[in-house]
Amino acid sequence: QVQLVESGGGLVQPGGSLRLSCAASGFTFSSYAMNWYRQAPGKERELVATITSNGARTINADSVKGRFTISRDNSKNTVYLQMNSLKPEDTAVYYCNAALIRFGIKTNYWGQGTQVTVSS
Repeated sequence: QVQLVESGGGLVQPGGSLRLSCAASGFTFSSYAMNWYRQAPGKERELVATITSNGARTINADSVKGRFTISRDNSKNTVYLQMNSLKPEDTAVYYCNAALIRFGIKTNYWGQGTQVTVSS
């Protein structure tokens, strides 16, 4: 059974930091690119950061460049999102996503999401 379980969300003051974790099971984690998405109330889901299957390359959305860092530990089947200098506009539900395209077939798995609230 495939599972992606996010943790680490919560309430933080502007300028603060949080570290999200996503523990994966039930599939070959090291074969999948991993993504963090977020969705704020009334807004579409937004891709925040991507890391390749071997961790060699990362891509961040312009809105979080210089503040967020995605990383992974394939020995622990876990992907992380370090979030620094948080702003109120970072408030959203953050989702972990695993993605693989093989032989033209795209496979996606999603976590249940974790709430991040940035407020004083």
